[in-house]
Amino acid sequence: MSRMMRGCLASVLILAACIARAESGDGIAQWPQIGNEIGGARYSPLTAIDRHNVSRLKPKWIYHHGDFSKGENGVGATAFEVTPLMIDRTLYFCTPYNRIVALDAASGAERWTYDPHANLTHIYSKVCRGVAYWQDSQADAGAACATRIFEATLDDRLIAVDAKTGKPCDAFGAHGAVNLLHGLGEVRESEYYPTSAPLVIDGVVLTNAFVKDNQRTTAPGGGIRAWDARTGVLRWVWDSVPPNMHAVTAAEVEQGATLTPGTPNSWGLMSADPEHHLVFVPTGSAAPDHYAGAERKGLSYYGESVVALDSRSGAVQWHFQTVHHDLWDYDLAAQPVTYLHDGKTPALIAATKLGFVFLLDRLTGKPLFPVEERKVPASTVPGEQASPTQPFPTRPAPLHPLTLKRDDLWGLTFWDKGKCRDALDALDYRGVFTPPSLQGTLEYPGLGGGINWGSVSVDPVHRRMIVNLQTAPFTIKLVPRAQFDGAMKGGDLVAVGPQEGTPYVVVRGPFLSPLKTPCVAPPWGKLVAIDLDTGNKLWERPLGNLHGMAPFGDHFHTGTPNSGGSMQTASGLVFIAATMDAYLRAFDADNGDELWRTELPFGGHGVPITYRLKADGPQYLVIAAGGHGALGDAVGDAVVAFTLDGK
Repeated sequence: MSRMMRGCLASVLILAACIARAESGDGIAQWPQIGNEIGGARYSPLTAIDRHNVSRLKPKWIYHHGDFSKGENGVGATAFEVTPLMIDRTLYFCTPYNRIVALDAASGAERWTYDPHANLTHIYSKVCRGVAYWQDSQADAGAACATRIFEATLDDRLIAVDAKTGKPCDAFGAHGAVNLLHGLGEVRESEYYPTSAPLVIDGVVLTNAFVKDNQRTTAPGGGIRAWDARTGVLRWVWDSVPPNMHAVTAAEVEQGATLTPGTPNSWGLMSADPEHHLVFVPTGSAAPDHYAGAERKGLSYYGESVVALDSRSGAVQWHFQTVHHDLWDYDLAAQPVTYLHDGKTPALIAATKLGFVFLLDRLTGKPLFPVEERKVPASTVPGEQASPTQPFPTRPAPLHPLTLKRDDLWGLTFWDKGKCRDALDALDYRGVFTPPSLQGTLEYPGLGGGINWGSVSVDPVHRRMIVNLQTAPFTIKLVPRAQFDGAMKGGDLVAVGPQEGTPYVVVRGPFLSPLKTPCVAPPWGKLVAIDLDTGNKLWERPLGNLHGMAPFGDHFHTGTPNSGGSMQTASGLVFIAATMDAYLRAFDADNGDELWRTELPFGGHGVPITYRLKADGPQYLVIAAGGHGALGDAVGDAVVAFTLDGK
């Protein structure tokens, strides 16, 4: 059999497997996971909406949940980044206030809601990116909590409710809730909180959490915990310490021990390979983010990595580090995504804030294409030792520019362009990986990415990856603690970080002109297609325009900073919102041509989903549209469903 014929046969088998998983015998196509599959591909085999009729999409229904806020003094604004699930004709999602909502998937009518009354005091950005669904194979059909919705709340509880009624599952934890602060020791207010959906596999519910940046060296431990899906009992713990240190176990936690402080955490979406009982954890930095010195005590070992854990025990199977000794807040925000390389090798995608995409063997963590260790700039800060080299992928080649020249700086006018040049002249900048400095450093890519939590989508038949990324530089400055006399407060991205336990306070923010535009030339947001077999770029397009932000903004295809992700279908379409212009768009996956767009009630920063409720029924396209307060969007509360002609 020829290589071409084998490839075609493999593609047919993959497509058949995808259809079997996503569609039941009566033609229903569900969306049971955040990424549709537990591996996170964000792909649907549905084809009713295609290149020829996508322009006929119209709203069928809109639901408003009511939970949104502009915040106060830069703190507390909502971000509606949720990806709903669709199971058994019901949509499930969480609001930024952690209310769980169940809607009729055909009409958008409310079935039930559950309010955990989460304490949201001092939460910088109120966000819930999703919930998880689980069916208990040991429960009688129709029994209470035979199917469950799990949510991790911003006030650190893991909640289980009946998927049919929304009532708490009393047998889980204490009256339906587990205390996620158990085993963490001292946790300050709004310092530790989950923002992403739990992951359910092999009868356990895995939780991770955001740990507020740059607070202290003794920040709460960032390890992963697995809770029994029926009872809420702690089954295992991965304490993210190096192999040469003692890792706290679940048994020790139950006896009063705490996870090791300051370890790398994971706040983005996890993924899994159930066949091989593997969980893929994207990690961030050991505490704090921008100065390590001797204070991290070797805890960077698992930082900025994909870590593969055994889902039954939590034992580390392998890990791949994308940044050594991170000093830039280049945490791995994107969900790792599974696929078959060349249609046969179990593989994994690790996409990073640097715009790097590492393609790995899923079972070993070994790169599928060469990764080069290249020399990078040294630190100029007393007491700091930056890594002399960093890993660079060769295929795909880095998607984000790695250098910024003075002549390349950009402005709306000669005046603000000159101001950008003056600002760069005052900073330390020696290319990518220039370490934070006392002078102030230009960080490019910026700490928001590159590629952030929206991750990538994968067409498993054409083995094509779609990536959305942004080019938004930042500045980072270390200030000796004794010389700092400002206020120790701020948000997550534009902030003063106390970095208690180190000699330095950190100040960071976006690198903008006086007219509040990035000092780099557009496009500021891009959509890129990659051939996963070869690693070659297929096409690249600006993502977003200045609609609503400048006169005649639709004509300025500058791209915009973006937060969210894409979804692909078997009909060759890519759906994505994510931009600041509040459009939802459809692109031709073959060439990147924009085929359709519609303005949403608010910015759409969740991942679109698609489903079908019966064989002869319409294909639905659904997205959360509630803006993102921290990005400067108007905030709101809409969930919008589209069908062809709105029927």
